[in-house]
Amino acid sequence: MAQSRLDLQTLFESLVENVYFQPPVNIQMQYPCVIYSRDGVSEDYANNELYRHAKRYQVTVVDRDPDTELADKVEALRYVSFERFFAADDLNHYVFTLFF
Repeated sequence: MAQSRLDLQTLFESLVENVYFQPPVNIQMQYPCVIYSRDGVSEDYANNELYRHAKRYQVTVVDRDPDTELADKVEALRYVSFERFFAADDLNHYVFTLFF
């Protein structure tokens, strides 16, 4: 499971053209898009040694379409769980947690 963030970027780019990692406030985003950022880590130990380590990301799908298929595609990825939905500024936001 120890893959790089660039592998994750490539995976998201296979789903949608507009992908942003920790975008700055002044960027003009295009929709639909995936926005993701590092959110934490999951570690499991056995015999006082680390045997599993996964980075946790917060992934947000943003689209004007409330029935976007992009959210379904992200939700179908491995190690993803849906967290919440909210609408703001006429945009629909689907928030997920992903371990990668």
